[in-house]
Amino acid sequence: MLNIAWIIIGVVILVVLWLIAAYNGLVRRRNQVDEAWADIEVQLKRRYDLVPNLVETVKGYMTHERDVFEKVTEARAGLVRGGAEDKLRANNALESTLKTLFAVAENYPDLKANANFLELQRELTDTEDKIQAARRFYNGNVRDYNTAIESFPVNIIAGSFGFAEKELFDIDEKGPEGQPVSVK
Repeated sequence: MLNIAWIIIGVVILVVLWLIAAYNGLVRRRNQVDEAWADIEVQLKRRYDLVPNLVETVKGYMTHERDVFEKVTEARAGLVRGGAEDKLRANNALESTLKTLFAVAENYPDLKANANFLELQRELTDTEDKIQAARRFYNGNVRDYNTAIESFPVNIIAGSFGFAEKELFDIDEKGPEGQPVSVK
């Protein structure tokens, strides 16, 4: 009888240890996703800070392109409002409008030769590359996290403790930001 009691106690201890390990693993993955999102926000903030300088540099050359400036300003303002989903939509809109701005800038040879414009364009390109790298890192962490919370038997723990699925940082291929920019 004593051996059976020790076996039951041992099994209970193993189950409790497994539950603790599974819970801690989910917490670790959720924190990695949050950290990856913070990396994206840092790069979005960097781009947010660069856009007004770019717009001011370009305004002097492009007096007839007011609608492009308005779209850039609206998209930039969206980066500071709302939650993650709103920021994702605003990011996609800003990417699209910046592409349009650079396409329109092709019509202004003096602007293309301006050192300040070229430096801002280089910095924005560098920031876009960093956003893409941060996005890939974030999406990898989200994939791992979502897989963990959907896998049996960890999904039982995830559901019990309120671990919710996270959304990937994706570009809407059907929207304007997923389409190539038309240069006229």
